[in-house]
Amino acid sequence: MPKQVPVDEFRASIGAEIAVSDWFTISQDRIDNFADTTEDHQWIHVDVERARTESPFKTTIGHGFLSLSMLAPIMMNTVKVAGDFKHGINYGLNRVRFPSPVPAGSRIRGRITPHALDEHEWGVQTVWQVYVELEHSPKPCVVAEWVTRAYR
Repeated sequence: MPKQVPVDEFRASIGAEIAVSDWFTISQDRIDNFADTTEDHQWIHVDVERARTESPFKTTIGHGFLSLSMLAPIMMNTVKVAGDFKHGINYGLNRVRFPSPVPAGSRIRGRITPHALDEHEWGVQTVWQVYVELEHSPKPCVVAEWVTRAYR
């Protein structure tokens, strides 16, 4: 069950980390399924033998967009703005970077910080700063400023 953050608490927490997600494994099966879904079968993602010999990482790596797509389960399972909202939507991204690759079999998790909140008659628009960290790595694999909306 995600942590429920009331609007006032969200506003008071802007700039401070409020939640850390569980770990998610980026398995080769997950990478292959993402490749099939997006039709991105670049060898560095799906050819285990070639990656072992030709890749600077010595293994396949997850797509940057796969890591980015993990924001949905990271957020849905971790934190949400509490209130009398009927539904929420992904409104977009202001900034995204992929500072480090995610080797197949690695685990990632999100560190979530409120960045901005705007109240409207229809609900709230929130901006979250999400750092997706790679286990045992000093650099995150995704840094994103994610905009969501919750409608009354």
